[in-house]
Amino acid sequence: MKATIIYGSPRKKGNTAALLAPFIDELQKNGVSVDYFDVYEKKIVGCKACLACQKDSEKVSCIIPDDIQPILKSMDEADLMIIAAPVYAWAAPAPVKAVIDRAIYASCKYYGDDPHGPALFKGKRLALLTTCGYPVEKGADLYEEMMKRYCKHCGLTYAGMLAERQRNLKEAFMDAAKESHAREFAKALSGAK
Repeated sequence: MKATIIYGSPRKKGNTAALLAPFIDELQKNGVSVDYFDVYEKKIVGCKACLACQKDSEKVSCIIPDDIQPILKSMDEADLMIIAAPVYAWAAPAPVKAVIDRAIYASCKYYGDDPHGPALFKGKRLALLTTCGYPVEKGADLYEEMMKRYCKHCGLTYAGMLAERQRNLKEAFMDAAKESHAREFAKALSGAK
């Protein structure tokens, strides 16, 4: 199994990174090959709605010459996509949203001359690993709903979300329970018993 992880936090050692570390470790222990992309280290502009991607319904494509090309290639080759990002204002941070917007057009060929064109990511799974400050049911719920709709639109299978909260910045974020949750989520996604 191959997984593409899109990491979207500006903090290299923040809460999302802390939650992601045992998650990746567990995926790899269970035989999952991982491609990891830190989108805050990449130059990825927003979608320009040029529709050039719609001219070729055979491949995932985008003509904008920036750092998204290897990410799109990895997503196309992956069985599982994981977006690991904190919730900012009830959604993904801007660099993650840029990847989501670009990937939807690059992979869904509904927007050109053929409104019934293929969804090239159809059948792949997508999961979310996120952190937030509000209670999860009020802090990550809209983001999760957005991504469920994204999956439905693109023919992806929504594989679930691991969301963990930090109540305040005076307390340590990671603990044994959060690490266990991350490892169990990874095992479930990898099909491990």
